Amino acid sequence: MLNNIVAMIMAKVMTVKSQKGVTMIEYALIAALVSVVAITTVGLVGDNVEAVFDKIKTELAAALA
Repeated sequence: MLNNIVAMIMAKVMTVKSQKGVTMIEYALIAALVSVVAITTVGLVGDNVEAVFDKIKTELAAALA
């Protein structure tokens, strides 16, 4: 009887530990995906923003000349 109780408690502890590990892996995968999306977005938008500022710089230089 006592062996069964100890076995059930150990099984429960192992299940909780494995669930925590799985949750940590899921969060790590989500963080990696968000990082990839953020880096890609900044790369794509950064070129467009640079083009806009270059256009503004050119127009300001022409207006002040």
